Amino acid sequence: MITLYGGPTPNARKVAIALEEMQLPWRLHPIDILSGDQLAPEFVALNPNNKSPVIRDEEVPGQEGPLVLWESGAILLYLAEKTGGFLPAAPRERAVCHQWLMFQMSAVGPMFGQNAHFSFYAKDRHDYAIARYANEVTRLLRVLEGRLAESPYLAGDAYTIADMATYPYTLRQMEARAAEFPQLKRWSDVVGARPAVQRGMEVGRDHLRKETIEGGLSGLSDEQRSILFGDRQYAPR
Repeated sequence: MITLYGGPTPNARKVAIALEEMQLPWRLHPIDILSGDQLAPEFVALNPNNKSPVIRDEEVPGQEGPLVLWESGAILLYLAEKTGGFLPAAPRERAVCHQWLMFQMSAVGPMFGQNAHFSFYAKDRHDYAIARYANEVTRLLRVLEGRLAESPYLAGDAYTIADMATYPYTLRQMEARAAEFPQLKRWSDVVGARPAVQRGMEVGRDHLRKETIEGGLSGLSDEQRSILFGDRQYAPR
């Protein structure tokens, strides 16, 4: 059994998609980041970086004892290697899959996150930061569009963990900007039609908070800002 510690976030949902696609037994341990669950000592003991998702796998091939793993890209690679699925075997194709997974981890995730922060969550508006990250999101979408104009999926002809990692971040963009990125929209529709993806995207929905983009943006409190990116986030532990 695998326990997924997370909530209704793209990073937790990409792991949930992989767990569903790979048909692994798993359960959700909800982490409410707006309430500060990620700062609790018991969670920091799992991930000293106090970020979700985290998995705890009770059945590690060839080893005794559970494995606790954080960083969503590392989790996807571990799950793919554990099950032998959704990661190409041939060296060239495998390297390309790693490339697009790292692109999501190093570019799409952080830049989309900064765009959301400065556009919707920051208490003070900074026009330069808003424009800078909005432009970067558009640039990254163009990179994805170009890749998907030449390949059915990000890593090539086969659906892989690179697609699982990227889809939760681009879905909302495709809802608003499909006409600008027809190849990305085509890919998004194909990936989103997969039953395992649909189940994975539902993860944490019962715990969705109204303060988030998906919940309707009712507005963060000062305490929530302190938890996410203020005094409580940066306090020594």
